[in-house]
This record gives sequence, C-alpha cells and structure tokens, in this order.
Amino acid sequence: MIGLTAAPARSQTTPAQPTDTKTTQLDPYIVTGELDETRGLIQPSLGATSFIMDEQQILNLPQGADAPFNQVLLRAPGVAEDSAANGDLHVRGEHANLQYRINDVLLPEGITGFGLELDPRFVQSMQLITGSLPAQYGFRTAGIVDIQTKTGAFDQGGEASLYGGSFDTVRPSFELGGSSGSLSYFTDGSYDHNSLGIENPTPSATAVHDESSQYKEFTYLSYIIDRTSRLTFMGSASYSNFQVPDTPGLPAGTSPDGNPWLPISFDSATLNENQNEQNYYGVVTYQKSAGDLNLQVSAFGRESSVHFTPDPVGDLYFNGVASDVKRTLYSGGVQGDGSYKLSDSHTLRAGFSVLDESVAADSTSTVFPVDANGDPDGPAFSITDDEELHGLFAGAYLQDEWKLATGLTLNYGARLDEFDASFDNEHQLSPRVNLIYEPTGLTTLHVGYARYFTPPPVENVSGNTVAEFNGTSNASPVTQDDPVKAERANYLDAGITQKLGAGFQVGLDGYYKRAQNQLDDGLFGQTLILSAFNYALGDVYGLEFTASYSNGGFATYLNLAHSVAKGEDWSSAEFLFDPDDLAYGRNHWIFLDHDQQLTGSFGASYVWKERTGDTRVYVDSLYGTGLRADATAPDGTVIPNGGTVPSYYSISVGAEQSFKAGPHRLWKVRLDLVNLTDKSYELRDGSGVGVNAAQYGMRRGIFGSTSYSF
Repeated sequence: MIGLTAAPARSQTTPAQPTDTKTTQLDPYIVTGELDETRGLIQPSLGATSFIMDEQQILNLPQGADAPFNQVLLRAPGVAEDSAANGDLHVRGEHANLQYRINDVLLPEGITGFGLELDPRFVQSMQLITGSLPAQYGFRTAGIVDIQTKTGAFDQGGEASLYGGSFDTVRPSFELGGSSGSLSYFTDGSYDHNSLGIENPTPSATAVHDESSQYKEFTYLSYIIDRTSRLTFMGSASYSNFQVPDTPGLPAGTSPDGNPWLPISFDSATLNENQNEQNYYGVVTYQKSAGDLNLQVSAFGRESSVHFTPDPVGDLYFNGVASDVKRTLYSGGVQGDGSYKLSDSHTLRAGFSVLDESVAADSTSTVFPVDANGDPDGPAFSITDDEELHGLFAGAYLQDEWKLATGLTLNYGARLDEFDASFDNEHQLSPRVNLIYEPTGLTTLHVGYARYFTPPPVENVSGNTVAEFNGTSNASPVTQDDPVKAERANYLDAGITQKLGAGFQVGLDGYYKRAQNQLDDGLFGQTLILSAFNYALGDVYGLEFTASYSNGGFATYLNLAHSVAKGEDWSSAEFLFDPDDLAYGRNHWIFLDHDQQLTGSFGASYVWKERTGDTRVYVDSLYGTGLRADATAPDGTVIPNGGTVPSYYSISVGAEQSFKAGPHRLWKVRLDLVNLTDKSYELRDGSGVGVNAAQYGMRRGIFGSTSYSF
C-alpha cells in the first residue's frame, strides 16, 4: 500500500517537439502529462527515502478522503502521533520541522501545522521524503511532504459528499474538475463540525467544551501556453474555530485578597477558552521545458493567524493569568528551480528560494500583583505587549546527478542558506552527497550525508518581554532569555530496498543526526500556540522497516520504526522552563518530549471490481510505545521527560460500496469504525517539557458517508 523508493530519477526523456499553435489544436491531456513528467525531472529526491501514497490508497485508510491530513501521514514509517490541535506530527524524532510542497512548490509555513489545513480530497498522490535530502531541500529538513494535486485535465466531473457520525460529526464536501481548451481547473471545499476538535484531556468517551467548526477550500488552475510551457495558480483558504476542552474536577485555586468579585470556588468544567485559526495562501507558477532544459519559477504569499481567547475569570483563578493572545504571520516569496542535461552521464540542477516573514504578536494578559511570598495582594490589572518580529530566509543550491556506471549514481552538491531575523542572523554552506547503487532491477542501496541548517520558525518565537511580568502572578522564576538560534546538524542515512516478488517489496533504513542548537517547540501556559527553544546539543537516531504487497485487488503494508531523540542543556528562551528542570538539563541528556521508541502502522484492503460497482473493505492499525512524560528518581529528583505514557494501539475497519448510475455517474456509501475496540489510550499525561495538558486518543467512532460522482 505504501511504497518505498530510493532510486535515481529517469534521466532519459524525449524533448517535446515545437508545435505551431496557430494551426494545431493542443491536446491538454497529452501536454499536461508531458509537462508533469518534465517537472518531475527538475527536483527528484535522489538518494532520499520516499514513502508514496496515491488517491486510491488514501481511500483504504480510516475515514478515507474525509480523514484529517495528519492522520494520513501517520501511516508512513517513523511518524508518531501527537496533538491534533496543531496538526502535530513527529517524523524521525523531530518536533514539526516538516516542509510542505504542492506540485513541487514550497508552501510558506503557518502558525499552525498543515496537518489540519490541507484536505486529502485534492491529493492525486503524495510522498513523505526523509533521510539525506538532496540540495534542493532546505529550511525544514525532518521531512518533505510533497503533494501532487488533482488538476482537472484528468479529473473531469465532480463529487458531492455528506459524511457524519460520532462526536456530532457533520461534514459536507464537494469537488469539481474539468477543462476548456487550454484551461483546466480543479476545486474542492468542505465544512466540518464536531464535538471533538481537540484531543480529550480525560479518558471519557466524550469531551467537555470541545466543539469545532472548520471550513476549507482549495483551487487549482492550469493554462497551457504551448506544448512546452504552462502557467498555474493554486489558492487555499481555511477558517477554524475550536473550543479548548475542559478537565472537570481540577482543584480550586486560591482566591486573591482584595478581589471579592472572584467566586469562592470555580468549576473547571465551565471554563470557556477558545481559539480561532485562519490560513490563506496563493501560488503562481510558470513552467518551461525546452529540450534538455527544464525550468519552474513560482511566486507565493500567505497569511496565517491564531487568536486565543481565555476565560477571563477562570484562567485568572486557576493560573494566575488570563492571556488574550493573537499572532498573525504574513509571508511572501519566490522560488526557482531548473535542470539541464549536460550529457548521458551528467544532469545539473540549480535553484533558489527567498521567503520574507513578518509576525505581529499581540497579547493582553490580566494578572495579579503579588507580595514577597508570591501571594496576590491587590486587584487584577492588564499588561499589553504588542511585538513585531521579522525573518528573511534565503537559499540557493547547485548539484550534479552523475551516472558513474550502469546502476551506480552519485548525486552531489551544496546549498547556501541565510537567515536574517529580528533576533538572529546566521548563514551556512551545506554540502550534500548521496550514492545510489542498483546491482539488479530488484535491489536498490543508498547511502548519504547531509549538512543541515534549520532556522527557527519566526512565528513560534516568543515576542513577550519577561521583565514586564516581574512582581505579578505571571512572573517567571527564570529571567534568562537567550535568543532562539538556527539548528546546525550533520545527518547520515543508509538503506536498502528489495523486491521479493511481483508486488512484494521490503525496505530497511537507518539514520543518525548530531545537532548543535537542536530546535524544539512546546506548549507553555494555557494557549495552544507553540513556543520555540534550543537544546545546546541534540542526538537523534533510529531504524525503519517497511513492507508492502499488492496483487490484484488485495494490498497490505507494515511499517515499524525505532527512534531515540535526546537533547542536553536548554540554551535559549530559558524563562519557559521550571528552574529545577533547567538545572537538571544543564549537565544531563534528556529525551525530547516527542520521542517515541517504537512506532508501527499496519493496513490491509481488498477491492472487488464489478460491472455494476466496486466493493472496498479495509482494516488498519496504529501502535506506539508512548510519548514522553516526567519521571521521579528514587531520591525524589524529577527527571524531565524521563518516563513515558503507556503504550497504545488502535484498530479500525471499514467498507465502501459504489453503484453505477449511468455513464460517468456513481453513488458511493461508506462505513468506518474507528478505534473498533474502544481502546482508551493516552497521548500525553500533562507532564513533560512543553506539555500543558493531558490528551487522550479518540474513543470508538462510527462514521458513514454517501456521495454522488458525476
């Protein structure tokens, strides 16, 4: 179901012949296919490890095209599950550090992850690229999520669907694609309402105060200029409201003196915290293929915002602070990539990218003044802190695909990156080299080295001034606040892919990363907005196994991954941490909070194709040994991230039946049982570095859909 590749891209291609567009009608299907093929030659993932999934394979997963995008990615090896509130995914022991691309164009990152913003419905195929990345990939290096969209040229018609079920889920959606002359188009949209927008902080089957409403829309337009060039546009919008779930039965706080308006007690089940998230982006791309030369240039822009509104009384009562926080990220840039075939042995590739980001970080925090003992001694008052942060990301690369001999390819090069921000200025020249050996058509071996330069996400750098809260109930016991720095790392990766028979493939891949200023993110305080920080040193390594088999209508896959991720000595944003934790981390290696030692995924499906319609059945399962939590040593010392939550699993099954209703018309009905055994499993227990609440996985859910394709 999920394939692994590490082979060189095809270097032989037939140059498109010039066509007299005045006398010859272009066939948009043929031209689109040719341009898609040449686009793939510009940025192949030579030597990296790619896990590939197409539109039909997405339908074999729980909830199919109606699943959150991050749930689709969880079926790749080495991807660990975490909070859906930020679309969080952990790839190879990293927190976030993912780069998303659509049709090979970089998407500027937002304040929240793309795990919730993207919709599987517009995916034609996608791959997660990890390992020793070629030089064209920079800035975010844990993995590249590369999506090829439906275009309309090959996806004529549309579909209307209604999905719903447990947790008050209602999700109508549509998609529409087609072409007219040289213009092709595809658009889709959806609305999702449910009562489990964010993970439940309790093991109960239903959450308290957890409703969510989410709107998503995506549009793709392509205009063929001539047989060798086209102009495309992509645009997306998402608007989401989340209630932050409550934990009933929390112990009451201390009512401050001089504030009779505060209740004697406050029921934690009645807290009313909310978060609004908005994301909008647009991309314009020009592609040209001229014989051995292939070019693609894009311009893009994005606006992303998050607004957290507290419970003005309850948060003050329980936490000593009620913070209204809004961050808005504006970003824009250009990207250019090209390839040129010098000879049968050498293909040169080069490119550049420039991304400019500005963040408006506005907050109003209501706090109490405190006495020398830290007890409230007066009426609450507000502190307003409005900051602006700026970051410029620039990179350029040059590399050569060198065919040393039959079945032996060396891809080598380097990229130069510059990061210039309000709080930091750094640059680095990063060599990359990958060797791919195919002794037979059944075996592929690869080994690679990459030097990485990973700038901090500007949108996650705290703009608050620590000293502003001195003498208040929100004062930090640690006042040190060194600036967040770019991570610099050496990365090694090696692996083998073996075809054992028709449709049967296995792979094994190992990696090791040693980093200075290891980047990490966490949730500190009551908001769902991440804050970035560094460890002085980082050590991340692991081993991944993948297997897949397909034969006719049957397909199955198995992924297993072992990972260890550690850091030592927090070296920036120290005010975020507990003083005892900070002292312990000065001279101890600790596990990163998102480290999960063993992660697994399994799935099997069968599709019966009949004249009157198709029948699809599937079974799917996830397993994890548990993310990190604090532990207590025998002497009473609390070890940050020294333990784990219990191991967990979930099993899901489903079926889909289609009925032909005439030429190009189809009815589909679908049933999904997610977490079939109603397993109550904990993703977080509320302890650990940068963990602000307990989180439990979704209990058993029963969902169904009906759709009409035309």
